[in-house]
Amino acid sequence: ELPAVQAVPAAGTGAASLKETEARGLRRAVVKGLCREAGSLALAALEEGKDGLELVKNEIIPALDEVGQGFEEKRIFLPQLMMAAEAAAAAFGVIRAASEQGRGHTPPRGKIILATVKGDVHDIGKNIVRLLLENYGFQVLDLGKNVEPETVVETARSEEATLVGLSALMTTTVPAMEETVKRIHDQLPRVKVMVGGAVLTPEYAAAIGADHYSPDAMGAVRYAEEVLG
Repeated sequence: ELPAVQAVPAAGTGAASLKETEARGLRRAVVKGLCREAGSLALAALEEGKDGLELVKNEIIPALDEVGQGFEEKRIFLPQLMMAAEAAAAAFGVIRAASEQGRGHTPPRGKIILATVKGDVHDIGKNIVRLLLENYGFQVLDLGKNVEPETVVETARSEEATLVGLSALMTTTVPAMEETVKRIHDQLPRVKVMVGGAVLTPEYAAAIGADHYSPDAMGAVRYAEEVLG
């Protein structure tokens, strides 16, 4: 059985500082799928002076890894996996809002389109990539999940983007990713496409025509810096 979430100290008790408990509490809140607690703990951590990217790297991603491993080992099931994803999304939302507020009116470094491909409704990995790209100063247009290939192409064309990031978690949706990559290259040859997701490998990414495979969010950031400066 997964351990219970760390209790949040009541305001004014002085029994334990949030600074001492927030990390374990945030990670446990995500693992247990507690959306309200995850959002509150992320906000409290930011107010205590924690860095948003560090929270993602050291607390949220390990929590998702823990849940993902439990799912693969059949110790937890799809409803728990989805609850954890929703709790992580709640924490991401708080961190992203704080990041946007802190950036103010700094001009973006470049424009990137992100999408989870047609037929796939998993977007936690994409959300992590978005968060890091935004924190590195890029303008990100997130089309969400289950996105039609032509929607990606038309958005990249209308927004004059030069980089598209595609995500797929399920093996059954990789053909949709391949179709999207092909349409982008056929219709917008100047646009680069990076791909990622649990079912992909560098070899598979190359086979479907992608320009770059990123094993993690930082890999996406580095490639964006290479393409967009």
